[in-house]
Amino acid sequence: MSLVLKDRVALVTGASRGIGRAVALALGRLGAYVVVNYRENHEAAEETHRQLKSAGGDGEVSAFDVSQERPVDEAVKKIVDRHGKIDILVNNAGVTLDNLLVRLKEEDWDRVLGTNLKGTAHCTKAVCRGMIRERYGRIVNMTSVVGQTGNAGQSAYAASKAGVIGFTRAMARELASRGVTVNAVAPGYIDTEMTAKLSNQLKEEFLRSIPLGRFGASEEVAETVAFLTGPGAGYITGQVIGVNGGLLM
Repeated sequence: MSLVLKDRVALVTGASRGIGRAVALALGRLGAYVVVNYRENHEAAEETHRQLKSAGGDGEVSAFDVSQERPVDEAVKKIVDRHGKIDILVNNAGVTLDNLLVRLKEEDWDRVLGTNLKGTAHCTKAVCRGMIRERYGRIVNMTSVVGQTGNAGQSAYAASKAGVIGFTRAMARELASRGVTVNAVAPGYIDTEMTAKLSNQLKEEFLRSIPLGRFGASEEVAETVAFLTGPGAGYITGQVIGVNGGLLM
């Protein structure tokens, strides 16, 4: 495989498991030096790092909470001090705390929006300064099909992911003249720890709504992200790429 990301430094938030881990491994296979961010689960982040090294890639782990601006700024400064730059940012860190709006606690709303939307803004703000100086950068924000369609019981999650889409397009316009592209990837139902907890009845219901008749794999989302970070996507910006098996047409 061509190492099209050789000498690129990538920061992937929420990379300790699931889609984030798959993205980190995909970028590593293409030659990027991958910074694996996590908030709490150090062992899981180290497992991502171990798999990255086993596959011939290179990188490190970095613990910080994306919802807090100062820790983000400090972590980004340390990465840039060590490696001189950050070329690629994948804003993947996210949480969902599902409930009907009338039962949703304010602190749950704040946590979901704080991580998914404000966290994306914090990391983008911290990283894009260097990208502007370098006149090069690739930013990919993880949204969701739920941010496009809405979903009962997920008002906070849907609002945060819809916000990511608007943020992506605003930043694409702000940064285009500096050689920085900003895109979003919107997964549908992906086979992760979250979907594994669904009842068989719910799984069957979801599957009936997917034209391809199956859940997606984290690796399929990761390959889309990897393409958007590479040289072949230099003329793509401000776009939302769906990886959803035809769920949203």
